[in-house]
Amino acid sequence: MSGRLAGTGAWPGHAPGAIGLVLCLLLAACGDAVPEPVQPVPPPVATVELEGPLRVHYNLLPTLALGEAVAREYGVERSDGTALLVLALRRPTADGDETMAEGQVDAEVVDLSGRRQAVALRPVATGDYTDHVGTVKIGPRDTLRVEVVVAADGRRQRFDFQRSF
Repeated sequence: MSGRLAGTGAWPGHAPGAIGLVLCLLLAACGDAVPEPVQPVPPPVATVELEGPLRVHYNLLPTLALGEAVAREYGVERSDGTALLVLALRRPTADGDETMAEGQVDAEVVDLSGRRQAVALRPVATGDYTDHVGTVKIGPRDTLRVEVVVAADGRRQRFDFQRSF
């Protein structure tokens, strides 16, 4: 008798389906597909609720993660070492939708060593809305805290968020 278990077709110490599974995985890995370089996954847009009621959607993402059309729409150049800060002021409506909200937005970025960058924000029309956008210098493995001040409805409100690259 060979090394197989009688009547099972399996080798001693192995479940009958395990060998088949391993063989299938090995065969699947033998394709001609060329591995593609890893593409950065942009962080999801986040939201903060402020008094008013006022809602701010925000994101900070590398400009290289932007598609050409989006970069053109925001008027930014895609380049290594630069991130796009997007802040969108919205006012929630009773039916669950949002309308554009007017206000002044200021932002400053602080890295882990305490270096500060003021962000020159400018309004950009995106369909029926206006977003506030600006670029930030980033480095590999940077962790940045973004400090935002929103002036709207006679109030100045602050929030911050953090992103790592």
